[in-house]
Amino acid sequence: MSAMSPVRLQATEAADQPTVTPALERLYRGFEEELLVPLWTEIGDLMPVNPRSRAVPHRWEWGSLLRLAEQAGEIVPVGRGGERRAIALANPSLGGRPFATPTLWAAIQYLMPGEDAPEHRHTQHAFRFVVEGSGVWTVVGGDPVPMNRGDFLPQAGWNWHAHHNATEQPMAWIDGLDIPLQYLTEAQFFEPGRDELSHAERTTPERSRSERLWGHPGLRPLGAPAPSPGSPLLSYKWEFTDRALTDQLALEEQGYGGTVEPGHAAVRYANPHDGSDVLPTIRAELHRVVRGAETAPVRETGSSVYQVFDGSGVVTVGDHSWSVTRGDLFVVPSWEPLSVRSEAGATDSDSGALDLFRFSDAPVFAALHLHRTQKDS
Repeated sequence: MSAMSPVRLQATEAADQPTVTPALERLYRGFEEELLVPLWTEIGDLMPVNPRSRAVPHRWEWGSLLRLAEQAGEIVPVGRGGERRAIALANPSLGGRPFATPTLWAAIQYLMPGEDAPEHRHTQHAFRFVVEGSGVWTVVGGDPVPMNRGDFLPQAGWNWHAHHNATEQPMAWIDGLDIPLQYLTEAQFFEPGRDELSHAERTTPERSRSERLWGHPGLRPLGAPAPSPGSPLLSYKWEFTDRALTDQLALEEQGYGGTVEPGHAAVRYANPHDGSDVLPTIRAELHRVVRGAETAPVRETGSSVYQVFDGSGVVTVGDHSWSVTRGDLFVVPSWEPLSVRSEAGATDSDSGALDLFRFSDAPVFAALHLHRTQKDS
């Protein structure tokens, strides 16, 4: 059996292994026949000193992604079968699978003017984040939710959802899901929905029903039904995220603290029902690093995907460093150190800061008591 070949090779070549004798060879053949593998030949791979991710750091440039998505918009229809015009990021070390990391899926989705992405539901937890543009409504459980620049839109698994573009301009955004995690656990389900939305679902309100009920800071509706495993708030508006980050940095300048580190403000998107993560398997955050500031290298168990919302700078992940600007995406594998330096650039925001949207698999690691963070000196 070929699966035993690495074991036998380790037995003959690796250090600190039993002396190779005819008896040892017979023992290993017995293991092979019974589909057994001795721990002493595998412990270095199964129990390393620190995490060794199968993923590698990688960056995707937004301009290239958007150009290819535009070409797909002219050629590839949206409808049953393909369901979505979504183009996934494939980490170069994951064997060609459409996975950004071993647990996270990220894609650019593109919808042409007047197009509808059909209704369906799946057990995978998902979100949408808009780095530019407006005009698309996502309809979740019959609730039309507007999508605008800077908005974060979570959607827990097994909720009916569709999208429609009500404008005369195409629109692109980033989708994030836990597809690789559920693929690994063999727990996923998918179901197609109706072919067409109702007239009421195709309306374009400024605020969704979920926002009218749950979008009031610090206030929880007592008469609302118990929420699903994810956040009942379907849209986190950019104006509130921006204000929170701006206020953090202003308080830091006044000597009150409140930031992650000097010049680095951050917020986590939270479930307004109980303050937990917005999705059971995905954590989402927005980080702002002021111009000229540099963050200390940090390692974390679990993996992350970042998108530059605004500004420009230099990102270092392990041994890789890239200049990044608006829309660019990059991967931080488990236990790879990450540091960020904000710099002036042609696409800087008014503040000159570097704004980074981040999503990670941290809730999974926290639930399993495997989450660990280390700040490098």
